[in-house]
Amino acid sequence: MIKIATSGYAYKDWIGKFYPEGIKEKDMLSYYSREFPFTEVNSTYYSMPSPYMFYHMLRKTPESFIFVIKAFGGITHQRDLSPETLEKYKKAIKPVIEEKRLGCVLAQFPYSFHNNDENRDFLKRLREAFNEIPLAVEFRTVDWLTLDILKLLRELDMAFVCVDEPRIKGLLPPVVVATSKFGYVRFHGRNSENWYNNREAYERYNYLYTEEELKEWVPKIKELKRKTDTVFVAMNNHFNAQAVINAKQLLKLLSDFTD
Repeated sequence: MIKIATSGYAYKDWIGKFYPEGIKEKDMLSYYSREFPFTEVNSTYYSMPSPYMFYHMLRKTPESFIFVIKAFGGITHQRDLSPETLEKYKKAIKPVIEEKRLGCVLAQFPYSFHNNDENRDFLKRLREAFNEIPLAVEFRTVDWLTLDILKLLRELDMAFVCVDEPRIKGLLPPVVVATSKFGYVRFHGRNSENWYNNREAYERYNYLYTEEELKEWVPKIKELKRKTDTVFVAMNNHFNAQAVINAKQLLKLLSDFTD
C-alpha cells in the first residue's frame, strides 16, 4: 500500500489554491482528510503536544485517516530522553495509538547529528524508550548512509527515511532503502540556491517538481512497496500549495505505472 500526502496541512497560503476562500483554520483538517489518507503533524516538533489536541484531530477525520507525528524537538535535538519528557509525549499520542491510527513517530534529526558512537547509542536508547511504537528516522548527513547503519536500523526496526532534496555535498542522495515493515519517503524540493541562503524558513521548500522529476521516483517507490507493507510518501515543498500539486501528480504517475 502506498499513501501519498503532505507534510503539514494548516497553511494559510493554501487558501484559494487548495482550501476554499473563507475557510477557518479549525476546519482545514476535516477538508484535508477528504483529499489525502494521512498527514505529518509538524507542531509536535516545536512544542510538546497534549492528548486533548489529538482527541479533537481524531474527531475531525475519518477512521481510515492516519497520523504521522513528529518527535518533539527536545527529544531529537536536545537528546532529552528523560522520564518526564517521554511520559508527556507518549501520553499525548496515546489517543492516536489506541484508535490504531498512528502511522509512526517521525524522528527528524539536525545536521549536527552525525554518525558516531554517541549518536548510534542514542538511536538504541530511543528505540528502547518508545518500545513497540513504530519509528522512522530522518538523517540530514550522508555519513549515516552505510551498510552498518542500515543493518542497525533493521535490528532496531526503525524505518530509514528516503529523501529527495538538493544535490548539495554532504546531504543524502535519493536512495531507496527498506529497514522496517513500512517505508518512508519525503520530498523537500531541489531548491539548492535557497537551501542555506534564505531569510525565511519556507524559502528552502519553495519548489515545484516537474513531472519528469517525479517520474524518477516512481520505480523507486514501487521497489520500496515490494519490500514493505506500507509506504508513506510526504511532500514537504509546502509553499503556495506546491506539495498538494505534486502529491496529486505523483499519485497519478504511480497509478499509470506498470511493473
